[in-house]
Amino acid sequence: MVAGLLAVLARLAPVGGRRIVEARVERRLNVLTGAPARRVSERARELHATLRVVDLHADSLLYGRDLLRRSAVGHVDVPRLIAGGVAIQALSACVRVPRRLNVERNEDTTDDVILLALALGWPPRTWSSNLARALHLAARAQAFADRSGGRFTIVDSATALSGYLARRETDPAITAGLLTIEGAAALDGDLANVDRLADAGFRLFGITHMVDNAFGGSASGAMKGGLTEAGRDLVTRLEDRGLLVDIAHASPATVSDVLAIARRPVVASHTGLAGVVPSPRNLGDDHVAGIAATGGLVGVGFWPVACGGTDAAAIARSIVHAVRVAGVEHVALGSDFDGAVPTPFDASGLVQLTDALLAEGLTDDEVRAVMGANAFRLFEQALPA
Repeated sequence: MVAGLLAVLARLAPVGGRRIVEARVERRLNVLTGAPARRVSERARELHATLRVVDLHADSLLYGRDLLRRSAVGHVDVPRLIAGGVAIQALSACVRVPRRLNVERNEDTTDDVILLALALGWPPRTWSSNLARALHLAARAQAFADRSGGRFTIVDSATALSGYLARRETDPAITAGLLTIEGAAALDGDLANVDRLADAGFRLFGITHMVDNAFGGSASGAMKGGLTEAGRDLVTRLEDRGLLVDIAHASPATVSDVLAIARRPVVASHTGLAGVVPSPRNLGDDHVAGIAATGGLVGVGFWPVACGGTDAAAIARSIVHAVRVAGVEHVALGSDFDGAVPTPFDASGLVQLTDALLAEGLTDDEVRAVMGANAFRLFEQALPA
């Protein structure tokens, strides 16, 4: 995030912080790549209309937009999710971001989310507590659901999932969210807070984000170490509570350590493939295969550092690589919509990816699996009853 800009927003919060964040921050951070939209084939349109699309990562709760209204900025809101055929959008609680962040190396000495919290008028308890920030974002998501008139639902259990899908059979103009944690900084250093976050509805939990923490190393951290003893305890506690472990952003050593002790499926909610784009942020083929061996999912990202290009064809090529390494049943979408990265299209344009996957030679059933069926299978198996 841009620290100077957010500092200005903090001072201007009393005179319209939400409007300023939308107009200035999101227009600068959550943009489109500028790649021309694909001319979508009729076959792709017909297939896409039958899909239940799932995307495993978006940061849309962070900014203050009313997600029930279609916006001209950002990538995700309920109208655009419905227009894009998205059945479930994972919504992340991103609670701490270092200043001048980069994919190479970040120190855990600064925090730009506090500036955003001030600009948007978050409750004072969020100014000093990462846990409070996560709980605040969960409450925002639930408030959207409560005001949506049934158009938007939070899915947090197998029962809620089956009920939602039954409704969607007769009314496709609805969508749902699944709450996720981006980095164990949200625990405020206390493993007991796993229960508080689970009780708030979070179901997918990332070990690290952009910096190393007390539980493990980040791919973009200063030390990039593996799981600590507390991190091993965290993985056990998450699995015992029924939460899925997410290794997106984790260092290679942390990924290896998680895979060595995991008893349940492991997820990389939004990642690139080092076999396509060499980058500290991207997973090597051995880790992609290791995630598949747990029964988990690799969510392929939409931004250039993840997929190696600026259009739907680049995303499709990365997905095809993941399919070759992991098997088609272990590949999913991990857009990173609204994650301060450029993407070729917003949530309403996902039919472009369906078309690009068909152009890469995937069958209808393979496209269906990657675009959402794999994620639904995992949720049906892994969500608490």
